[in-house]
Amino acid sequence: MNTARSGGELVVAQLEKHGVTTAFCVPGESYLEVLDALHDSPIRLVVCRHEGGAAYMADADARLTGGVGVCLVTRGPGASNALVALHTAWQGRVPLLLFVGLIPRGERDREAFQEFDLARTFGASAKSVLTIDRADRIPELLAQAFLIARSGRPGPVVVGLPEDMLRDAVEVGDGEPFPLPRTAIGAEQANSVADLIADARRPLVVLGGSPWEPGAAALIRQWAENWELPVVTDFRHQDLLDNESASYAGYLGFGRDEEAARALADADVVIAVGTPLGDVASDGWSLVRPDAAVVSVLPDPEGHAAIHRPRYRFLATPAAFAGAMAATSPPDERPWAARTRELRERFEWYRTPQPVGDRLDLGIAMAELQKRLPADTVVTFGAGNHALWAQRYLSYRTYPAQLAPRNGSMGYGVPAAVAAAIRHPRRRVVSVAGDGCFLMNGQEFATAVAEGAAPVILVVSNGMYGTIRQHQALRHPGRESGTRLVNPDFAAYARAFGGHGELVEETGQVGPALDRAFAAGLPAIVELRIDGARIAPETTLDDLRE
Repeated sequence: MNTARSGGELVVAQLEKHGVTTAFCVPGESYLEVLDALHDSPIRLVVCRHEGGAAYMADADARLTGGVGVCLVTRGPGASNALVALHTAWQGRVPLLLFVGLIPRGERDREAFQEFDLARTFGASAKSVLTIDRADRIPELLAQAFLIARSGRPGPVVVGLPEDMLRDAVEVGDGEPFPLPRTAIGAEQANSVADLIADARRPLVVLGGSPWEPGAAALIRQWAENWELPVVTDFRHQDLLDNESASYAGYLGFGRDEEAARALADADVVIAVGTPLGDVASDGWSLVRPDAAVVSVLPDPEGHAAIHRPRYRFLATPAAFAGAMAATSPPDERPWAARTRELRERFEWYRTPQPVGDRLDLGIAMAELQKRLPADTVVTFGAGNHALWAQRYLSYRTYPAQLAPRNGSMGYGVPAAVAAAIRHPRRRVVSVAGDGCFLMNGQEFATAVAEGAAPVILVVSNGMYGTIRQHQALRHPGRESGTRLVNPDFAAYARAFGGHGELVEETGQVGPALDRAFAAGLPAIVELRIDGARIAPETTLDDLRE
């Protein structure tokens, strides 16, 4: 016999049933019944300072756990603030549930206070948008929502919760999680790919997308090294292969080494696992040769942006493909092996910083940081030129270890670091932020203090929106407009919240400042105040003008 429960209690019971252990929120009166039910729940509720930051944290938590991230916000302004993270989760292929408290059902279509059309607002950035009008259907519809978020191409699902529905008391049992559809690659299919590679001269493996898991990453490494295949990773997926692997040859996308792009352009066989080889990886779909044999491995039939006609198209997860290929045996002759070694040597050169003579040399600063990072460190960053140093000079050894937005969303790095430090308090968590990127969600530093989390955030401070300034220098030289910033003292900002703060203005100060920050046991900010002329590791604004 079921006991009558409110809609709010049912929502929380389903979260527990589906294995949710942490949820992120900004509270609202529209879902008070859910908040009340969470009071007695084992689910850890992380109270954030902005809905965008809360949803970014849910995105980061999903990437770290391989589960579904959960965020709760209120209607109207609250839901609107979370939209940026929905777009980030969509383009990052991250499973996420965004719960939105709504106006009472009887007040719809009257432009009531904070009335909000979920489907019209979120329809283009979510896999599904649904509103639960009957409390007795909560178990059924939330089981569907979890399945939709995780199956095929993972992504965000938006769930509307009318305020009065959450107060309804009904007698209904909990829903059981749906099993994920299983995919497989047969031995015959794996051997077809093996034969294709064996006949190649310049094969290349490209890793990216989702859903990945640590076991799949380990199997891919085993296969690649056994076959001596060169592997590059898609934009913001550098952690899919241990960067110390003899097969790892770098990454594609913004900030890449041109030799990695050349490897894709020269490849006669391209094995794309989890990634549709989109515009960022392939320079607007131009790098892949028309006569290249493409093997495409994607978990969804749509294959968004997969415009390269594949020789083989497998509807499978990376784990299924990795397991099948790890069981294949390489040929005795591997003519591409020498090229793999050349690409690896080139990558080693590319990721080794060379002094550029700046008072505070960011390349050397990254080398100092790398010395202090264990193999399981989590690194986060948002969008902007500051990310070029974190991508190029830091090493990603385990999966997952890199949390960064594929859609170029500024403000992601700080909340992602807070979520990572909450989820993994014993792992070192570092965020590299630009001054513009940091202050888009810097308020979530308060969440870190409140939760006892201790990420270390390096703020690259140059007083400008550097990426846009770079484009201006190239297209409109001598006409700076709309890119200058006035910054606070970021070290003092950290101390004002109860954290640890450091100001660094010279290269020699970097190591000691990092040691103090890591030893503090508090959330910390290390401001790296650099010359505003330095726009990229090897480029200044003067270089662009010339």
